[in-house]
Amino acid sequence: MKADIHPEYRTVVFHDLSANAYFKVGSTIKTDRTIDHDGETLPYVTIDVSSASHPYYTGKQKEFSKEGSTARFQQRFGRFIGSK
Repeated sequence: MKADIHPEYRTVVFHDLSANAYFKVGSTIKTDRTIDHDGETLPYVTIDVSSASHPYYTGKQKEFSKEGSTARFQQRFGRFIGSK
C-alpha cells in the first residue's frame, strides 16, 4: 500500500442534538472541534439524526397494515361494492 494516502482513522464523539445522546465511534471524518468525554479529549461532531432519535429505531414510526393496499381498500369500501 502507498504511504500517506489513507485518511486518519480515529475515535470520534458524535453528538445527536435531537436526543442529546453521545456516541463514541471510529471514523475518518475531519473536524477541528474537540470535547472532553470520559476523561479523554476527542474530536467532536454534531449530527441531527441517529439511532437514538430516528423513528425507525425508537419504535415511534407509523406502521401501516402489512396486508397490502388491496386488502385495505376492501376493508374500507368492500361493504359498499357488494350492496346495490
